[in-house]
Amino acid sequence: MINGKRIAVVLPAYNAEMTLEATVRELPEIVDDRILVDDHSRDSTAEVARRLGLTVEVHPMNRGYGGNQKTCYRIALDRGADVVVMLHPDYQYNPLLVTPIATMIAYGVYDLALGSRILGGGALRGGMPRYKYVANRFLTAAQNLLTGAKLSEYHTGFRAFSRQLLAALPLEGNSDDFVFDNQMLAQAVLIGARIGEISCPTRYFAEASSINFRRSAVYGLGVLGTSLQLAAARWGLYRARIFQFPPNSFSPSADVVVLGHTQ
Repeated sequence: MINGKRIAVVLPAYNAEMTLEATVRELPEIVDDRILVDDHSRDSTAEVARRLGLTVEVHPMNRGYGGNQKTCYRIALDRGADVVVMLHPDYQYNPLLVTPIATMIAYGVYDLALGSRILGGGALRGGMPRYKYVANRFLTAAQNLLTGAKLSEYHTGFRAFSRQLLAALPLEGNSDDFVFDNQMLAQAVLIGARIGEISCPTRYFAEASSINFRRSAVYGLGVLGTSLQLAAARWGLYRARIFQFPPNSFSPSADVVVLGHTQ
């Protein structure tokens, strides 16, 4: 726990048996609940997760990356999480940083926190392919222009959410594919969530997960489409289905703790 808040880490997994144990072994003691959703892997991901003592859910058929996350968040909320950290189990992101990213949420400073590979300038040093880095920077610049946000990265697999924000977002209407991440972030921007970032070193190696060039291109087009839809909603031109929220579904927390005092 942090500040009396229950912390859950969710691990959306697909063929992660080679990297899962290294990821889990570095999770800090403040984590109350460790949840893995296996998206019908072809390897022993679920068996490894059970051996490590994780709460495990296995999809009977592959639902896609977005579909996996939908299950992750549903289980975490059902199990009473106040702060939910989503961490890819491929060991690209440093699990030790779960403590600071969860703290940003647990003390009411932010509703959503992102672990950025770009802050600190370590993405290329960590082995990010140059074409991925260039695409990341181009997409992020375009998204900042269209969304009105000022983020260093929209494409990280390391994020933390407040319970209130997750409960307010209409996640079931989002894609089951990779663009889910950006739809979720765009929804948070439109709903007025407070978004913070921390620098997160990254590691690229043979066993780390990655999508091929064709799927990367499809993802990029989906990201731009989502950002255009968000811009249209912000400007009052058109509100796509994923941006149709119930009235008064969310308001940022007013409890910001500074030096032990609540303001």
